[in-house]
Amino acid sequence: MAYEHPSREKIKELLQNTSVIAVVGLSDKPDRTSYMVSEAMQQKGYRIIPVNPNAQEILGETCYSSLADIPFKVDIVNVFRRSEHCPPVAEEAVQIGAKILWLQLGIHSEEAAEIASKGGLEVIMDRCIKVEDSILLPK
Repeated sequence: MAYEHPSREKIKELLQNTSVIAVVGLSDKPDRTSYMVSEAMQQKGYRIIPVNPNAQEILGETCYSSLADIPFKVDIVNVFRRSEHCPPVAEEAVQIGAKILWLQLGIHSEEAAEIASKGGLEVIMDRCIKVEDSILLPK
């Protein structure tokens, strides 16, 4: 099954129904893309949950070592990891009952997409969540 991006209208609907975004690979360094994108999304009103085993807190939120450690529901799992690391993240996203697996710009994994899709998740790959949100839900 070849991956196809959801329509822009579908992505807009998904973002409108999102409040909690777990960010796998969120750096605690303010000059990193993952930090800048997550900070911007936080400023738009989304709750950003850092998944980084090497930090205690990022953007004022407690860091978790894995998705399984997050003690509440997550809408989107946003991934800032190299493509080859995405299949296990997709498996965890399915296990925690996330709604969406979002692989950031430059990240593409057919295997992760298949795992997530079979687990009932919407999949978005190789797109920047901040850019999509800015275009589809300008405030």
